Amino acid sequence: MDDLADFLRTRRARVRPESVGIRPDSRRRVTGLRREEVAHLSGVSVDYYVRLEQGRARQPSVQVLDALARVLGLDDVEREHLHRLARRVVGEPRRATSARPRPELLRVLELITDAPAFLIDHRLTVLAANRLGDMIYSRPAEGLNIARHLFLTEEGRALFADWENCTLDVVGHLRLAAGRCPGDRELAALIGELAMHSERFRQLWARADVRTRTHGRKAYHHPAVGHLELHQENFALPDVTGTELIIQSAAPGTAAHDNLRLLASLGATTTEARKEPVADRPEQAADGA
Repeated sequence: MDDLADFLRTRRARVRPESVGIRPDSRRRVTGLRREEVAHLSGVSVDYYVRLEQGRARQPSVQVLDALARVLGLDDVEREHLHRLARRVVGEPRRATSARPRPELLRVLELITDAPAFLIDHRLTVLAANRLGDMIYSRPAEGLNIARHLFLTEEGRALFADWENCTLDVVGHLRLAAGRCPGDRELAALIGELAMHSERFRQLWARADVRTRTHGRKAYHHPAVGHLELHQENFALPDVTGTELIIQSAAPGTAAHDNLRLLASLGATTTEARKEPVADRPEQAADGA
């Protein structure tokens, strides 16, 4: 599949003709705009636009791409994605790697004691988490792939209170990551696995939507403390491509803040229990005693 061609087709299909000055016609059978309409509104020949959608035209000019973005009503993220797909150099794929986080970053995570915090790479794999981050997932979060957890596990389906919107965000993020890192084999394998095992993922992936998130609401149904509605901030790390520091917090005086404090206390109790000396624990009787 040609990503540029696929992206153009799906964007064209979502444009309402009347939004670009084309009168509605009850005999119209095309969803969105026709190819010739996009070409006319963008100022390019119909033949050239058809070749773009068929993946036969390469390296369109910046002016053409900007005109297409305008006609197709792309937002800033989609416009950047369109330019990135169009400027790819065949045979020189960009391969992204997830390096181990610097010790200084890990120290920052540990300094955040009253809010869940994570380091997550462009594949949505958790590189590191603080204690509350582990408590959110009821397990050590390091190594967990959030996309896989969301789409392929019952625990993930139950944990995310706004599951359907979360799936939109995750698929949009992975589409964007695939455009930035077309040579990333691990990312391609993850996308293939999700497409093979999740109908929801296949449906959303076919839409070719791209999304980025800098902040917003994150809600959980936590098995230990119940409903947690948190505010999430995403901080892109300038020296590591695609890696973000994510911090989730709750406003003081809210039920979410109280539940987060309860979760922290449960985590502290669990940690202390693990630190209890073996000698202080009752010994188990040997078999046959």
